[in-house]
Amino acid sequence: MTYLQGVVLGVVQGLTEFLPVSSSGHLILVPHIFGWPDQGLAFDAVMHLGTLGALLAYFRRELAAMLSGELSRRLALVLVAATVPGALAGVLFGKLIETELRSTLVIATSTALWAVVMWLADRRAAEPSRSPGDPLARVGWGQGLAIGCAQALALIPGTSRSGITITTALFGGLDRATAARFSFLLGIPITAGAGGLKLLHLMKGGLPAGDVGPLLAALAAAFASGWFAVWFLVGYLRTRSLTPFVIYRLLLALAIVAVLLRG
Repeated sequence: MTYLQGVVLGVVQGLTEFLPVSSSGHLILVPHIFGWPDQGLAFDAVMHLGTLGALLAYFRRELAAMLSGELSRRLALVLVAATVPGALAGVLFGKLIETELRSTLVIATSTALWAVVMWLADRRAAEPSRSPGDPLARVGWGQGLAIGCAQALALIPGTSRSGITITTALFGGLDRATAARFSFLLGIPITAGAGGLKLLHLMKGGLPAGDVGPLLAALAAAFASGWFAVWFLVGYLRTRSLTPFVIYRLLLALAIVAVLLRG
């Protein structure tokens, strides 16, 4: 891996991990466009560490408030419970999905299908609450568990973890910005678990000395672009809809199909 490859893929992963546009779709297109080989397990592990760092940095106040009780500790319990379905699905079906469903056709179909569902959910989005306090504290058990179950679907390539969880949150009655914030907080334990497992595999196999510098560059790029993506989307959704992301996903699906047809 070169420094340029590390930075470009790090930026792409950081942005698409949190914007509801499917990171797997982009990570198929980018190497194809530049003629790069598959980035491998080392890159995946580093990217998860970078995006995890971005989440922890952005939500440091909310995490501290949950620990201190300033923000409802019930929210922390809801987040823990909502993590279980995705974690179980990953353990039970992760390898099967990785070997059987990573085709470009599956990714293109999933990217387009969930774009339409996202559009339907966006049309039903609740208005931002005018009640005092953080609206995150009012996320209920039913809402949280439904979003957690939906997170399991993100194992299917092309779905987008942030996309499917935000979509479900909107169907569940949350406003757009609160849906995004809950989705990102829910992503912390899943991202930590996935990154930790891949890092363990990487440490067992060893890392070529020549890849250390590019991987560190990729880590920094994923952290910076991931933080920006979270900051941008939360602020954007306070006053705007998901329609541009729906259109983008449909165009992305068409681009993936075009790549598939070209061989």
